[in-house]
Amino acid sequence: DLLARMTREEKFWQLFAIPDDTTLDLARLQHGVYGLQVRPGPGGGGSEVAARINTLQRFFVTRTRLGIPMIPWEEGLHGLAQGGATIFPQAIGLAATWDSALVAGVASATAREARARGIRQVLSPVLNLATDVRWGRVEETFGEDPWLASRLGVAFVHAFESAGVATTPKHFVANVGDGGRDSYPVEVSRRWLEELHFPPFRASTAAGGARSVMASYNSLDGAPA
Repeated sequence: DLLARMTREEKFWQLFAIPDDTTLDLARLQHGVYGLQVRPGPGGGGSEVAARINTLQRFFVTRTRLGIPMIPWEEGLHGLAQGGATIFPQAIGLAATWDSALVAGVASATAREARARGIRQVLSPVLNLATDVRWGRVEETFGEDPWLASRLGVAFVHAFESAGVATTPKHFVANVGDGGRDSYPVEVSRRWLEELHFPPFRASTAAGGARSVMASYNSLDGAPA
């Protein structure tokens, strides 16, 4: 029903996410927006974020033509990336425990803090594998093993999704290139994808229930991801 009534510009804005700040001119968002990253000001905390999200959401529901609410999102790799939120060890440290219940507990705690602030999507977990320790995002991963990354990814994702916060496994797929270069063009065989890179993403959607996925920034065999 909505798609049939949406203009091309309205469709574009539903594919677009930006950071919010208190100086943002809401008139610029008269066509709606997919989502906003709403953060507290200096010294602010969760109540400030919740109030700001309520104000913004009221605008989208009552002041735009179609009344489509936006999705408030935030980084949540090892705790909610906001002042006043709990920060846990990085993913590589969590992976070193081989404890899926512990990872689920971390995710559940983070999801509660996200929901309390009105945040409904997190841009995590990172399910790329640490195939080259020179890569600058190794600490964001669950390590080099596809089985371990799959099990911990499912634990992380299921805890968030069960709490009503959408997860975004990333970056699909094979985000690290030769020499550990981030977002570098990648050329790998289909077998390498099936055995190494696909399993954590398959598990996070099929068993974990992830409702979104972030595309990687590299090309894969010449095609942009």
